[in-house]
Amino acid sequence: MLLEYIILFSFLSGVVVFCSTRKHLLLSLLSLEFLVLCVFLLLFLVMYNYGYELYLLLLFLVFTVCEGALGLSILVSLVRGHGNDYLSSMSMLTW
Repeated sequence: MLLEYIILFSFLSGVVVFCSTRKHLLLSLLSLEFLVLCVFLLLFLVMYNYGYELYLLLLFLVFTVCEGALGLSILVSLVRGHGNDYLSSMSMLTW
């Protein structure tokens, strides 16, 4: 029971960090990966406690890896195009 509360607190702190990160794209991506890790741990605990099969977790990890690769490719494209990863240096019109 205590482990669920710790993971839930970690998730909420990750949401606060994601909402307060407005300067760098890399910090936003790292906080998103932390949120995905917290969701993965909560999903694992729930499925393990109720005796479900863990195939859904493998599918979740596949989509997580795809999301991470897509985020890194956007980061590389932004750094090559603008020279930095500041979110304030780009506009929605330049995408």
